[in-house]
Amino acid sequence: MADASAFDITLADTLEGVPHGFFGHSGAAHQFGYGGEGEEAALHAARAAAAEAILPGGALVMPHQVHSPDVLHVTAAWDDTATGRPTADALVSATPGLVLGVVTADCAPVLFADAEAGVIGAAHAGWRGAHGGVLENTVAAMEALGARRARIVAAIGPTIAQASYEVDEGFRSQFAPKDARHFAPGRAGHWQFDLPAYVAARLQHAGIGQVEDLALDTYALESRFYSYRRATHQGAPNYGRQLSLIALR
Repeated sequence: MADASAFDITLADTLEGVPHGFFGHSGAAHQFGYGGEGEEAALHAARAAAAEAILPGGALVMPHQVHSPDVLHVTAAWDDTATGRPTADALVSATPGLVLGVVTADCAPVLFADAEAGVIGAAHAGWRGAHGGVLENTVAAMEALGARRARIVAAIGPTIAQASYEVDEGFRSQFAPKDARHFAPGRAGHWQFDLPAYVAARLQHAGIGQVEDLALDTYALESRFYSYRRATHQGAPNYGRQLSLIALR
């Protein structure tokens, strides 16, 4: 078994008893995205070691993410290579031994489980994906495998927080009037968007039994998490990705 102490792993109370973890960068020691810095072989090894820490002997399954609403039902693992992986932004499964994962760098990683039904899910929900329905599609895909919405629990991992997420009026105008509560006034012509609250609200509206927000701001917690927006503001040439995993024993 991989040494879990080598990683910065945050667990969610709602997912107690279900193998899972939200992985930070451990002082920039770990970078989990093929689009970030590092050789493919080293990234492959880091991702595999993280999966082993969650579920010894488990098979890692991660999609190529494109900010879509698309969900894949997974019954068997594919090769975890930099290219050639199926494209989607969420995965669901009822197959024991699989470790579902997504990478993020400000977007919301959401892990789902109906432990009684033996159904899990993992979603990458930036504002585009959440706005486009990736969360509701994940819930529906889990339901098709035997999960019940009222039994599903969901945990929102490290995500850019409202205080760190400034947007303009053009961004705000893409949302429905009912979503105005997720925008706080900022400097002239700008707003502060609460992505975790928006994600939680959509999950609750979908009928999820329990939603937990770990309230970890990727932008502010530089010592633990990567942030696309922070890297952009600092003029960095690239940015890293953290990893979120969930499995069935």
